[in-house]
This record gives sequence, C-alpha cells and structure tokens, in this order.
Amino acid sequence: MERRNFLKSSGLGLLAATFPTPALAGKSAKSGHLNLSFKPYDLKLRHAFNLAKSSRKNTPDVLTQIEYDGIIGYGEASMPPYLGESIESVTKFLSSIDLAQFTDPFRIDEILEYVDKFAPDNLAAKASVDIALHDLLGKIMGQPWYKIWGLSPENTPNTSFTIGIDTAEVVRQKVDEAAPYKVLKVKMGLNNDRETVEIIRQKTNVPICVDVNQGWDNKEKALETINWLAEKNCLFVEQPMPKEMIDETAWLRERSPLPIIADEAFRRLPDILGFKGVYDGINIKLMKSTGLHEAYKMVILARSLGMKIMIGCMTETSCAISAAAQLAPLAEWADLDGNLLISNDCFDGMKIVNGKITLADRPGIGVEVLRG
Repeated sequence: MERRNFLKSSGLGLLAATFPTPALAGKSAKSGHLNLSFKPYDLKLRHAFNLAKSSRKNTPDVLTQIEYDGIIGYGEASMPPYLGESIESVTKFLSSIDLAQFTDPFRIDEILEYVDKFAPDNLAAKASVDIALHDLLGKIMGQPWYKIWGLSPENTPNTSFTIGIDTAEVVRQKVDEAAPYKVLKVKMGLNNDRETVEIIRQKTNVPICVDVNQGWDNKEKALETINWLAEKNCLFVEQPMPKEMIDETAWLRERSPLPIIADEAFRRLPDILGFKGVYDGINIKLMKSTGLHEAYKMVILARSLGMKIMIGCMTETSCAISAAAQLAPLAEWADLDGNLLISNDCFDGMKIVNGKITLADRPGIGVEVLRG
C-alpha cells in the first residue's frame, strides 16, 4: 500500500483530470476494483489514406481508461473499416463487460480471458482494455513494459513512414515530409505500382518496403514485380496476394528474392500455426491481436517457427503506438507511424529520433495525456 500511495502522490493518479473531454462513459467507480470508462474519438488524417481497395479521411476510435485506487491506465480501439468494428460495436462491448468484479489488476490472465470470452470478435475493443490494463500495471510497478519484459531499448528498429497510393504530386509531397525517416512503406496494388516507386526513387534512395494489401491476384505477375522491386532497394513485400490464395502465396514465397510478410492473412495467435512455408514473417498489430498480452505470445510462437517479426499499427493516437513500441526490440522491422498520420493526437508518447523508435523511461506504455 505504501508503494501505491507513493505513486499517487507522484502525480500518476492526476492524469485523469487531463483526459480529453467530454467525460468518459462507464460504471460508477469502486475503490479497490477495476473501473473502466471510455469515449468515442475521431482520428483526423493529414492526407487521404488510399489503399488498393479503399480510401478514407478519418478513422473512428474509442479512448479507454482503467482506474484502480487512483492510478489510471490508458488504452484505445482504432477501427479501420476492414476490421468490421464501429463506434457502436465497441461502445456496446465495453458497456457490457464488468471489470469492477476484479479487485487485483495483476491477475491479467484471468481478466483478459474474461474479456476475450465475453463475446467473439470485437478485437479492437478487447485491445483497448488490454492496453489500458498494461498501462495501469506498469504504473503500479513503476516500470515501462519493455523493462518488465527484460528488453533492451537500444535494439529497436527504424520505423517506416507510409506513402499511400496517390497522385504523383502528392507522392512527391509525402516523400518530402518523410525526409527524417530511414525506411519508406509504399502502398501498392494498383496499375501504377511501378510508377509510384519510380517517383520515390527520383527523390530518394532510402530503403522501401511494399504493402500490397492483397492487391495482386496473379502469382506470375507478382513474382515479376517483386524481382523488379529487389533491384529498387526494397526490404520485403507485405501481403501481396489475397489471404485466401494460400497455395499461390506459398508458390510466390518459394521463388521470391524478398521476404513475404503476412498481415490481413491472420488476426489471432492460432492463425500463425499454418504459416510455415507460406510466409517468411508476420506483421503484428495490437488492434488485431487483442492487445499486448497476445501479441507477446505471437512473437514467441512466430520465432519458434523461424519467422521474422514486424510490429505494425493502424492509424492510432500515440497511446496504442507507444504500447506497440514496447515490443519493438523484438522485431526486425516496425511500421509505427500511425500517430504521425493524424492531426489530432491527444497523447504524448513514443518518439522517432533520426528515424529510430526511441523508448522513454515512463512507466506503463509510456504515454501522457496532452492538455487540451
């Protein structure tokens, strides 16, 4: 109890006063119990986010917090359309679960098992609880999660900066904006794929990685493009073919000079078991994995199968980005720029310094709420 009182007096318990208004919805707080509250939030994109099969200018989001004895942990649920979740579904799920039944936040397996089994799917909603619980526990312990896991912060990779599908003029503008970054992530999957890469190469020769978002459906043409990309200083190709085309992807991986990374092909931990021989690695995103608890297990399982790790994101605030960054020392690659793509981030968290993910010594997931 003395440690808890010290943490409260150090100001961690006061962060609730700065949480973005309006007030969060939730059940009445009970001392000595976990108390969940939440509110919708609209993420405004700096540029239209154009993919092979969709485009949007904003991303719906729900901000969460879990309070325990005056200490608060923060989380969020970001909902790009392909996840199949919405503000309505997330708030309904969060309104239905009862975290107040738990009096010990350290029973993380028990708590998250209850949340996961409460209803199927709802992956981002579950992630918002997981992230807030990890933030809370880290603050109670007074340590960031990368230290709790025993990871070395200097082992974080550079993050890529995303160049979406767009006009030549906008692509050039985005490349200029990405000047501080040492890796560019190029969205592909349309007829102008090579043109986009050529425009980028006219301005910079920094390494690129390619995200096709299932946009290629011909394995021979895909292989031809990958062979061309290998000559353009490309590191890997993410989800080149539709997730259902398992045999075709395995054929492509066997012949590809570049690693093939899975993204849309999986969501949860058991999905990874069938990936050996189909993909060289996986892109772990908290909004699909239901949060840090399962994401950490994903890393262990993928490593046991000889696969490489990428830590990715959706468009998110610095809350979820900083949570994912705690896993970055375990990854070969990272794509943690989601907070940089929005204009209304309400948290201060993980920083990119000279293109590299830099972890702060803040407890929990390493965020503070920005005062409005």
